[in-house]
Amino acid sequence: MKKVALFALTAVFLLSSVQFSSAGFFDDFIKQVTKPQENEEGTFIAGLKEALDIGTKNAVTSVSKENGYFGNLDIKIQIPEKLEDAQKLLRKVGMDDRVDEFVLSMNRAAEKAAPQAMDIFGGAIREMTVVDAYGIVKGDDTAATSYFRDNTSDNLYGLFRPVVTDSMAQVGVVRSYKRMMKKYNSLPFVKKVDLDIEDYVTTGALDGLFFRVGEEEKKIRKDPAARVTALLREVFGK
Repeated sequence: MKKVALFALTAVFLLSSVQFSSAGFFDDFIKQVTKPQENEEGTFIAGLKEALDIGTKNAVTSVSKENGYFGNLDIKIQIPEKLEDAQKLLRKVGMDDRVDEFVLSMNRAAEKAAPQAMDIFGGAIREMTVVDAYGIVKGDDTAATSYFRDNTSDNLYGLFRPVVTDSMAQVGVVRSYKRMMKKYNSLPFVKKVDLDIEDYVTTGALDGLFFRVGEEEKKIRKDPAARVTALLREVFGK
């Protein structure tokens, strides 16, 4: 709907041009601009929320499948920086299999944890306000992703970590890590490493997830083929 898009862009331009002296002015402005066009505002907000719902679901689905992390170099969880020296040394002495097994197991744990994000993202979308929506429209190509980071990171970490811990046990991350470090620590003159491997994998899983959410957001903003529903086409154009 061209009229809807024009309304949204006009509102964004005015919002970004005016120096607000108080929160009350902002409230009055919203009422004045949107009251005659409540249906259009409703359509706009609904379209944005639908776009975010589709984008986050696509992102979660993509990272949850086998090789969702491991097969994507942009988000693959690599050897921790603290273990770089250990990795290099182990590979030099022919222990590539130990290192590779550890890397694979970290990514498998992340893939198992990722589906937990769906409900958290859904809640953040439902709680989004008109102000949040305009902020996303005014922002850059990943403004919605930044909104999710700001509003879901703590909850996601709290949800992911126990699942990652359980997944690590299932796919053998700790076992792989211990086997790798046992070989490393048996070598002469090496420096001992202290690492919270659960935190590392959890943080890596979330970073990868947010990266994929950002990719989905850019796609819906820029690619008409990604606007897969009538409402998205109405709001964002065909």
